[in-house]
Amino acid sequence: MRISQEEVEHVGKLARIHLTEEEKNAFSDQLSKILTYMEELNTVDTQGVDQMVTVVNQSNVLRADEARPSISQKTALGNAPAAIDGFFSVPKIISDR
Repeated sequence: MRISQEEVEHVGKLARIHLTEEEKNAFSDQLSKILTYMEELNTVDTQGVDQMVTVVNQSNVLRADEARPSISQKTALGNAPAAIDGFFSVPKIISDR
């Protein structure tokens, strides 16, 4: 499938990027090759082939989700430079300029 320079230019406008004529030519060729390869892959018979998410055998490496005791509010605010009514207090960073 061939992608025209006009289509590349249209995508560039949608992405709000300026493309030179040289870039339009290069992207047109590259995208055309990608789409041609995708068309070739669509012809491959995948009947009976299981779907896969990854080619590497991975398992969940996260710890079990179980309730545990947490630190107290007093401990959490213990090293805070300032706290008001049980919350962290931070300086205002918005100016009137």
